[in-house]
Amino acid sequence: MKHILIIGAGPAGMLAAITAAERGAEVTVLERNPYAGKKLGITGKGRCNVTNNSSPREVIESVTTNPKFLYGALNRFTPADTMAFFENAGVPLKTERGKRVFPVSDKAADIRGAMVGRMKAAGVKVLYEERAASLEKTEDGWLVRSAAKNGERTHIADAVILATGGVSYPLTGSDGDGHRMLSSLGVRVTELKPSLVPIETKEDFAPLSGLTLKNVVLTVWRGEETVTSEMGEMLFAHFGVTGPLVLSASANMQKARLEEYRLTLNLKPALGAEELDRRVQSDFAKYAARDLINSLGDLLPKAMIPYVIAQSGVDPRKKTGSVTKEERLALEDALTSFRITPRSFRPIAEAIITAGGADVREIDPKTMEVKALPGLYVAGELLDVNAYTGGFNLQIAFSTGYAAGYSAAEE
Repeated sequence: MKHILIIGAGPAGMLAAITAAERGAEVTVLERNPYAGKKLGITGKGRCNVTNNSSPREVIESVTTNPKFLYGALNRFTPADTMAFFENAGVPLKTERGKRVFPVSDKAADIRGAMVGRMKAAGVKVLYEERAASLEKTEDGWLVRSAAKNGERTHIADAVILATGGVSYPLTGSDGDGHRMLSSLGVRVTELKPSLVPIETKEDFAPLSGLTLKNVVLTVWRGEETVTSEMGEMLFAHFGVTGPLVLSASANMQKARLEEYRLTLNLKPALGAEELDRRVQSDFAKYAARDLINSLGDLLPKAMIPYVIAQSGVDPRKKTGSVTKEERLALEDALTSFRITPRSFRPIAEAIITAGGADVREIDPKTMEVKALPGLYVAGELLDVNAYTGGFNLQIAFSTGYAAGYSAAEE
């Protein structure tokens, strides 16, 4: 019987273990935490956005790094397969806005529990609180040295699947062990950067901290080129901006230096230019005797008014009735193209996922096997692939984990 050792009991590692064991392999998983799926338990704010109810093609269109690499894996284990996996395990699912899929219970623990239960049923042996320290190829197979509570151990396996995750949320155990092991074996690891991460801004938005904006459009620019533009929700924080729109924007700001990008915010996307002008003129007539700063409460949250006026360049203490046409148009421009200047990403420890990882040119896209090192497979966030929020990154973990587990058991 073929013995497969899997390092990491996250979503990719667990699905790889289940797949390999159900195909007849003897499977051992090393997990440094006291239980499996620690990061899985906090995804989707504890609700677990388990996948996106879309086609493989739609998933690939939502991948921002190396999408073509995932074509085979996503067609081999699709979002429909992921949904069937959990529903067959007794976890009913629901589809919400943006085709995001969650357990009906809104409990990530149900997703984790289903995977752990399926591993147990398949006969997978999981060694908890055991951290892999090194990996090398020997005449007898793959040798893994690990550190456990009762001292150092060694394991010999016919194949090894690395599924240790990236370097985001290091308290969950993903702190770069897998990258270090790959590098020690000569596998190239691309630069690790935060993705799906809040953005620190040059502007001081601390007074707006906690303010949520809904149904606004955030646009990412590189020079005069529109990189991406999306409607949704965002949030101001003491350091800058965050929330779903900002996290998605950060995934599109990886191909150049951060200072090459700028952000604009349309606070009134439902109104065309003429309609917005009529609305502003109506408010100006209504509050003609007031100072401008006291005349925009029908259009904007109170805290944002000074910021919008400042960007327009109009005197906030000017009487609304005496605002010129040019000043009014400048104000409308600030409403539809409110400027946000990125200064830096928040630390990678705060990122939802890691951009960068095992160079996919060195990995077989059908099997997830390292081309130069037969018997070594890589899955999940350890790979240099990532996508937008919405369940896509977990689907990538499941699809690549399945490909690795299936191939390791067969070959």
